Amino acid sequence: MKKPPIVQLQNFSKSYVCAQDHVVHALRQVNLQIEAGESVAIMGPSGSGKSTLLHLLGCLDRPTTGHYLLNSQDVSDLNDTQLALLRASQLGFVFQSFNLIPQLNVYENIEVPFLYQPAPLPEQEMRQRILTAIERVKLQHRLYHLPSQLSGGETQRVAIARALAIQPLLILADEPTGNLDTETGKTILQLFQELNAQGVTLIMVTHDEKVGAHCRRMVRMCDGQIISDQFCE
Repeated sequence: MKKPPIVQLQNFSKSYVCAQDHVVHALRQVNLQIEAGESVAIMGPSGSGKSTLLHLLGCLDRPTTGHYLLNSQDVSDLNDTQLALLRASQLGFVFQSFNLIPQLNVYENIEVPFLYQPAPLPEQEMRQRILTAIERVKLQHRLYHLPSQLSGGETQRVAIARALAIQPLLILADEPTGNLDTETGKTILQLFQELNAQGVTLIMVTHDEKVGAHCRRMVRMCDGQIISDQFCE
């Protein structure tokens, strides 16, 4: 029997009330399914709704209407504590600004998500996951360096390792090459492709066509709606 999609959005909408009671419809009746093991680029101009969609997929915000099934669990109505535990245990995040803690070394930064797990892992298992993750991004030799001692590309690799270490259902990347030079950005995108080939499910937001082309599927947005959804050859 075929497994259900890892992500299912059903009539998903998000509205914000701004100054003078003006309502902004950031997402409008979005329906989307993503299978385990896919790599998906969510693309569109500024204001298209792509970042709002990523925040909702990452359970960093709640929809106004609709349902979000993550691995068949409807997470739309979970409370804040439940959402925090879900983020810590099932979702890996990679941001444009890296978001490493400058006072912590590489090992300690990768360890941070484990501090919020609903059930603490045994120390030995946690250490093994961290070491495995840092090996996957080829930074074993930087394990005890501070972020200030790393290049931009190395810093983003640490952020990816941090996301991988919890063995998430999927990784959500928000403009992951935005603060990197062109060559370093290519290296990071190649790493994402390698991880996806190993079975990691990846959803990446970008406005850059060249970045989006590294994913096998492109979902294009405009005015809060999906206007095209295509698989790349």
